[in-house]
Amino acid sequence: MRLMQHKKEAYWFYRYLSIFYDKLVNPLFWTEKMREKSLDLGYWDDPETLRVIDVGSGTGFTTEGIVRRVPSENVTCVDQSPHQMSRALAKRELAGCTFQLGDAEALPFDDDTFDRYVSAGSIEYWPDPQLGILEAYRVLKPGGWALMIGPLEPVNPFSKFVANTWMLFPPEEDYHQYFENAGFDRIDYTYVAPYWQKSERYGIAIIGRKPQAGKSPYAYTPVPHETAVVNAEQEGMSLGRGMLLAGRVLAGSAAGFLFIPMALVASITAPLRGIDKEPEPLNQHQKVALVAVGVIATIFIVNRLAKRR
Repeated sequence: MRLMQHKKEAYWFYRYLSIFYDKLVNPLFWTEKMREKSLDLGYWDDPETLRVIDVGSGTGFTTEGIVRRVPSENVTCVDQSPHQMSRALAKRELAGCTFQLGDAEALPFDDDTFDRYVSAGSIEYWPDPQLGILEAYRVLKPGGWALMIGPLEPVNPFSKFVANTWMLFPPEEDYHQYFENAGFDRIDYTYVAPYWQKSERYGIAIIGRKPQAGKSPYAYTPVPHETAVVNAEQEGMSLGRGMLLAGRVLAGSAAGFLFIPMALVASITAPLRGIDKEPEPLNQHQKVALVAVGVIATIFIVNRLAKRR
């Protein structure tokens, strides 16, 4: 499994990433245009009666799009990170939502509870994605729709290496297989990408309908947990386990943070690479990060030149 494809590592990763997630990460990788295009794939008829669950709701960015379509009182947000959730709780437009800490692979709700299931940018961290999709099926009412939004495996060899070191970037066919295995029908999908990305197959939004009540008919054996790291509690964690966990978090975080300067450079070079999409202006936090990248690159180049003399 990838370094961040564990619940405990993801917990610590987001403890610090939550500080600037909405300011730096979302505006680059999960934009409002991408969110709206993805959610438009859903079925939002009779919004006053729909009960919606947003799994892996994080800071509530996707939830903000959901409450444009249904009353906030009808929306339940589930995430394992209290740090991400605290950011969502502070958003005025989400004041009516219900928030609950929980696990995407073991949702704390009865069968046939919700009319709509939405999960955006969460599957990347699931140790067992098929189990998470089976949970989506279980908690939906018959006729309910599950909408999953996630990244696709990069084509560029370096980006692919960094991505697969960091977290799960499923191939497109895996998303379809997860939904088909679970028993969803009427499956549909669309691609989403930020303006600086040349390939439209950057991310996918896929939706399916639950045809009958109860749990999925799919006989599935869950992926065994890596108990040496994932299930170790703080009070029972040995020094060796603690060091292993810290090492994985640091290495995985480093791989993840590499995507930020890569995306910043890609955003300002988009016209030079023949991308004619309407650009989205950088915010103040992105500009500061871009300047920092420029300074570091300049120091590195000057240092290398000085060593050659």
